[in-house]
Amino acid sequence: MPLVALTAGEPAGIGPDLCAMAARREYAGRLVILGDRKVIGERARSRGLAFDVPDYAGPTNAPRVSMLSMPAPRPVTAGRLDAANAAHVLALLDRALEGCLCGEFAAMVTAPVQKSVLNDAGIAFTGHTEYLAERTHTPQVVMLLAGGGLRVALATTHLPLANVPAAITRSLLASVLRILEADLRRRFGIEQPRILVAGLNPHAGESGYLGREEIEVIAPVVEELAAEGLAVSGPYPADTMFTPRMLEKADAALAMFHDQGLPVLKHAAFGTAVNVTLGLPIIRTSVDHGTALDLAGAGDIDPGSLEQAIALAFEMAARSR
Repeated sequence: MPLVALTAGEPAGIGPDLCAMAARREYAGRLVILGDRKVIGERARSRGLAFDVPDYAGPTNAPRVSMLSMPAPRPVTAGRLDAANAAHVLALLDRALEGCLCGEFAAMVTAPVQKSVLNDAGIAFTGHTEYLAERTHTPQVVMLLAGGGLRVALATTHLPLANVPAAITRSLLASVLRILEADLRRRFGIEQPRILVAGLNPHAGESGYLGREEIEVIAPVVEELAAEGLAVSGPYPADTMFTPRMLEKADAALAMFHDQGLPVLKHAAFGTAVNVTLGLPIIRTSVDHGTALDLAGAGDIDPGSLEQAIALAFEMAARSR
């Protein structure tokens, strides 16, 4: 049965709470939780849950759920960030990634991290997606969110809006679409993925009156890839593309920037959506939400997104074997 690694994320956030809850679920494989056992145990007790997960002793005889404990260097208080524990957060990611690359783990699932505390610690970190791309020397990755019957990918991710137009080049867009199409086949089992491509500007540029990116960049790439046999079409105005009539004809939609695509996806599936990093040599899924510091240890939290992320990781791992 596939073995999937789950990283606990920011120890002051809800990641340890979610890990404690995940340990009680049944999955289509085996799960190993990477985090601070003491912290996760305390969160479990605060929620009236038992956490008697055995230690991880290697992939051969790993049980349904096991724990690879990696203690945080400083005591953790729920809801209170500490930059001294930033390196611990990255150590969890590095260990899971190492296990995936060497075949020990079939996939990795990540609980949320707090980018600000990593930056406060002097670590240049813009997100899991970019970090894993750098660590695996992957020149181009694609962020995809899935949920509510939708799959929405992003041409650009964590960029200031003012920097987006210059970032969308023909080479970037062609690379993103090729990765999206290939991983929809490989990871999701879709034989001929149909992809809708959004324009950048309102009304997809209104024939050049509201911008020329559609004419000079997006449309030529779509035409080139369609001529090669990829089932891509566009560019469409985003407010037209994200309608039921259009989406029912597609397997995925490509948005040009973060807040063009994700509000639609999160409206449809917040709390159950899954973030998937495409283009990596490994399988990585994640929750669709942040660390929720105010809910750590006591608040009412919904584990739905993490449960879906774990379930999708097992599905993708099964297809990849």
